Formats: sequence, C-alpha cells, structure tokens
Amino acid sequence: MFKCFVIIFVLLFIWSFFIEPNLLTIKRYKVNNLQGKRIVFVSDFHIAKNDKTRLKRIVNKINKINPDLVLSGGDFIKGHTGTTTMPIEEQAKELAKIKAPFVTVLGNHDGWYDKYTIKTELEKVGIIVLHNTNTKIDNLYIAGVEDLQTGFPNVDAALENTESPRILLTHTPDIYYDIKSDVDLILAGHVHGGQIKLPFIGAIICPSKYGTKFSDGDFKETQNRMIVTKGLGTSILPIRFCAIPEIIILE
Repeated sequence: MFKCFVIIFVLLFIWSFFIEPNLLTIKRYKVNNLQGKRIVFVSDFHIAKNDKTRLKRIVNKINKINPDLVLSGGDFIKGHTGTTTMPIEEQAKELAKIKAPFVTVLGNHDGWYDKYTIKTELEKVGIIVLHNTNTKIDNLYIAGVEDLQTGFPNVDAALENTESPRILLTHTPDIYYDIKSDVDLILAGHVHGGQIKLPFIGAIICPSKYGTKFSDGDFKETQNRMIVTKGLGTSILPIRFCAIPEIIILE
C-alpha cells in the first residue's frame, strides 16, 4: 500500500511540475457583436529566463488560429523582482511575430517590475498597451484599465468616447461588480484557474477578494458578461494541476 502511495505521489509530482504547466489547450466561446472577428484572448504569460521555447509555442499556436485580433490581460513578467524573468525586450521581439493586431493591459507582476519600461518595449514592436485608455480596431472598441494592485483602474476614463461594440480588458476579475457601464464583454485573467484544482472540488485558492468564485469561466451576474482565462504561466509555485494553460478563442 505504501509503495502504491509513493508511486502515485511521484507521478502526480511529475505531472504537476513538468507536464501540465507545459501543455496548451484551446477554449472557445461564442460572443455576439464581434463584427465577424475571430479574437484570441491570452493572459499571464509569466515568461522565465530560459522559457523561450514555451513563448515560441504560444506565438506559433496563436498564428495557427489565424485571428483577426489578439487581446491580452498582461503579466508578461515572471516573479516579483525581475531576477527570474526573460527581459521584456526579448519577449517583445518574439511577440512581434504574432500576425494580428495585439492589444494588452498590464498585470500586477508587470507593475511590480516596471510598467513604463514594459509599455515602452511592447509599443516599440507595435503592441498597443492600454492604461485606462481605449483604441479602435476597425469597428470594434477595445478599452483597458490599469491593474488593481499596482495602478488605479478607471473604467469611465477607459470607456471615454467609445460605443458598442466594445470590449473591456482588465487584468483582474475583481473589478467586475464595479463596472456600471454597459459593455459587450469583459475579459480578465490573473487567477490562473487557481493553478491547483481538485476533482469535484475545484480551485483551492485564488488571488482574489472573491476567493475561488472567479477562478475561470463565463460569468453573467450583472448586465455585463465576463470571461476569465486560466492563463498561460505559473506564479509562486511552478505547478498546475487540473488547470491546463489555455488560449481562448472568441467567435
């Protein structure tokens, strides 16, 4: 019995640390009023110093989807201090290979690192970075707010001079109930699906004031719909269990 327990533990350890964090799945959602566009949504890259292979796989996967637009919830940086992350200049060069307009907000790890440097380097390669601002891609408005932990999200400023159809990007889902304006869709990341989910129980813990409520998925508890992604990388512990990294397709 003890031997079986040890074998199971070792297999789970290998799966959680070395296999699942490197998997990549696609999740599709049907969304009205996207002007006929296929949109990719990604978040929480958390690219480590020697993680170029994973970043290349993400970029290649996105290009194979052939999206009309790529949206991001931010957190390109790995760790809190920048000592474990791939330099943003290198990340930007790889992300520039995405063959579609790319619009992003920044996350808390980006803010702890240096959000102004990240914004500058991403914009050098043509990526649009939103800080309580918006942009228009064809007939679709994309608004984005600052991160709640490291900035001051201002939804009214982000939505200024926009109209439907419009999508609001926020790194964290925690501002969901604070959004009083009508938007066609809210997109969020940050919580990584909890990173560890137990069968029949779900996520154990999430970095959210609402606990595990918004760990991932599709929500409509106000006039606005919100989709939360499990994200692509890991934080704190390099582990995922039953929370496979994902790319979201909106059609």
